[in-house]
Amino acid sequence: MLSASAQKLASLIREGKLSPVDLVDLYITRIEAENPALNAVVADRFEHARREARGAADKLARNRAGEPLPPLFGVPCTVKEGIAVLGMPHTAGVFARKHLRAEQDARVVRRVREAGAVVLGVTNMPEGGLWLETDNRVYGRTNNPWDLARIPGGSSGGEAAILAAGASPFGIGSDIAGSIRIPAAMCGVFGHKPTGGLVSNQGYWPDVPGALDTFLCTGPMTRRAEDLWPLLGLMAERTLEEQPDTIDLRDVTVYPLETTGAARIRPSKRQAVRRAAAALEARGARIAELRTRGLEKALFIWTAMMEEEAGALTYGEVLGNGRPIRIARELLRAPFPSAPHTVQALLVAGIEALLKSVPAPIATWSTAGKRLREELEAELGPRGVILHPTYTRSAPRHWEPLLTPLDFVCTAVFNVLAFPVTQVPAGFDEIGLPLGVQVAGRRNADALTIAVARALEEDLGGWTKARRKTRGQSRATIAP
Repeated sequence: MLSASAQKLASLIREGKLSPVDLVDLYITRIEAENPALNAVVADRFEHARREARGAADKLARNRAGEPLPPLFGVPCTVKEGIAVLGMPHTAGVFARKHLRAEQDARVVRRVREAGAVVLGVTNMPEGGLWLETDNRVYGRTNNPWDLARIPGGSSGGEAAILAAGASPFGIGSDIAGSIRIPAAMCGVFGHKPTGGLVSNQGYWPDVPGALDTFLCTGPMTRRAEDLWPLLGLMAERTLEEQPDTIDLRDVTVYPLETTGAARIRPSKRQAVRRAAAALEARGARIAELRTRGLEKALFIWTAMMEEEAGALTYGEVLGNGRPIRIARELLRAPFPSAPHTVQALLVAGIEALLKSVPAPIATWSTAGKRLREELEAELGPRGVILHPTYTRSAPRHWEPLLTPLDFVCTAVFNVLAFPVTQVPAGFDEIGLPLGVQVAGRRNADALTIAVARALEEDLGGWTKARRKTRGQSRATIAP
């Protein structure tokens, strides 16, 4: 039960072969065993979950006529803390919000709960949600379940960590530059960034204005590829017409892209792309070289298109919960335990402020990004996918991302292009850390990228429960 897909668990419950009470208790026990070392679940609702599970069991016992039950009936899950869950902390790791609790469910949470899911708790994220290291002064730092000395990625790092540890069947994350895909890759699970605008971000904090609401994507994170499509269907704002099951991989053209030149990709990550391409070719897919150029300018394109839509909103104001902070002063305070902000968040805010003060050809790069979108969509067509490393390397050690702060560029450009992208576990590197490959398609090709992910799960091995290298306690502050 600790390795089954959410779909399998729901099926067993509907058939009367598995008690929702026993299942919820099992996952609570697993969280209690794994979380002290990980600090992934930062606030739980275990007693509420147990009551909901008992209610599900009673409903199941009364359902003698065999009436249809919701698709996720009795299945436990977890949710990124920046996504509102009624009554739970909703701080996004921002110290100024540490006493705030959600007054209602986010739209996507409401949908999965209406589908019968039982939320066990909320998971950690970086301060304000814009960094690779899942750390903040509200809850502390989250560790990678494969090696506690390493990061789980961000910003949906707590979610990826608890999934990889086998302590949650599925979760809900969000992604504006790789925040679902990067932690999923570093922890060895699946994650899907939907087509921009397909899933509502209502109930996520920080709020994002204008087209940023298209660049930010709420989506599913899972251990098994078969869960991605049903969960996306529940979350989506419109009916998903094409189904992964209808896609014949012999009709698919694969464009392996080991590097764009925008960042240095480690050999193990390049090899993962080659293995994925070879596996798809063996299934009958066509392998081709991508002709469209422009992805090597991904950083400039992402930065310009984000800046164009952000308007007056600054990351410094996010850290102050709507009020600007004095970055230099806070950096001086940051080394002290009582400081409200992490060094990482302040450096990101400082870099942003510096960039805003320097004249930049935002319109030029934004236009280049829109042109790149058109050219890529034309080349990919309805059955083309790009294979690309999800990150430049396997999970770094804590603090190391400060040395390579721009490596998120592998994932970020697909947000401003609004392309759907599925992160797929792709085996392990030479020291046993998970590798990941992302599968990108043109807008509204979510079924295609998920169909490819399903095939690669069979060929590359998919999720394996994390086997920890080092043991110890995280630097954590657990919310009551």
